[in-house]
Amino acid sequence: MHAKLETDAVIKAAKLSVPPTGVRTRRAYFDCKFGQLHVRTAFPTTGGFDEQATLFCLHPIDASSHTFDRFLPELADVRSVYAPDLPGYGESDPSPTRSTADAATAISDLANALGLRQIDLLGVQYGAEVALELAAARPQLVRRLVLAGVPSAERLPVVKQQRLVVDVAGYGDDPFDAAPQALAKQIDVFLRSAA
Repeated sequence: MHAKLETDAVIKAAKLSVPPTGVRTRRAYFDCKFGQLHVRTAFPTTGGFDEQATLFCLHPIDASSHTFDRFLPELADVRSVYAPDLPGYGESDPSPTRSTADAATAISDLANALGLRQIDLLGVQYGAEVALELAAARPQLVRRLVLAGVPSAERLPVVKQQRLVVDVAGYGDDPFDAAPQALAKQIDVFLRSAA
């Protein structure tokens, strides 16, 4: 007689562990006074109904929004984040003078195109100058400032907005790429704090 061999083999399909993506990133173009601005965006998947104030990240001179590639998703869990190529940089059309005033105008145009009544600004070096220019020109639009590598500290008293001056030197050569989580945490704490 042949013995009947029965085996209860249960084969379980391995579940793919895919972390939920709470942040979506995109690139787009927006019209401004000087043509088009190329903008990188990151925003929560919640639809934005309960999110914090929108944050605009303004890059240093001779750079682009690419500076913030790894950094954008770190701050976009509770707010929309936009990183435009300032006029004449990256993939944005140039302004006639490439001045901080022209760049501030373009960022103001972007906020208007998005229908935003209030924004926070993160500016690095030249971007910090643009942030200060916009904060002085449109104080009702700019809620808070995060400034890194501020070239002219004498301009700080001119603006009335709450501000955080970040010493990015402690975060390495490329802080927005090398240490995006640590830097984002410091900035997020400031932006979430009560006025």
